[in-house]
Amino acid sequence: GRLETSDCESLGSASGSEGEAEFAEGVSLPDLDLLHDPEDELLCANVMDVVQATLGRAPLGAKRCSRLLMPPQLLAQVRTELLRLACSEPCGLRGALLDLCVEHGKACHDVGHITVDPAVVPTFQLTLVLRLDSRLWPKIQGLFTSGPAFTPLKLSTGFRVIKKKLYSSEQLLIEEC
Repeated sequence: GRLETSDCESLGSASGSEGEAEFAEGVSLPDLDLLHDPEDELLCANVMDVVQATLGRAPLGAKRCSRLLMPPQLLAQVRTELLRLACSEPCGLRGALLDLCVEHGKACHDVGHITVDPAVVPTFQLTLVLRLDSRLWPKIQGLFTSGPAFTPLKLSTGFRVIKKKLYSSEQLLIEEC
């Protein structure tokens, strides 16, 4: 059955106990099929569409927008990681807030915020830190000066995800992929 919204809004319920979270993080890949939620799969596909649309109009400078492209390998890795991080949450992916950042050099630019399901009280926040393909640095130096950006920029396949539980005082979980 499908969880009602009120089930996810009840953050004090026993469904989010520490023991379950530890179990979910320690499972093997074949065991993840037991935790597989078809609703989260479909929701994740929709979230990835929103992520790509957001990156398609990413503000990278003061008055500049650029089209950032996710290579298929990065898209698949991020999708898998989002589903994995959501499987131990009381509301699954529906309870996520997703912040998108693009890193180049030592600077990190905030490019968007996504509330996965506005009808659900968020239970965790994911910060997805994507990187520009380092081979593109000479091509993008002009982005931070005046003038329009014409060329789409490709992202690197490396990324970092920072997970923060909003209902717990646990430490941050930072995953480098």
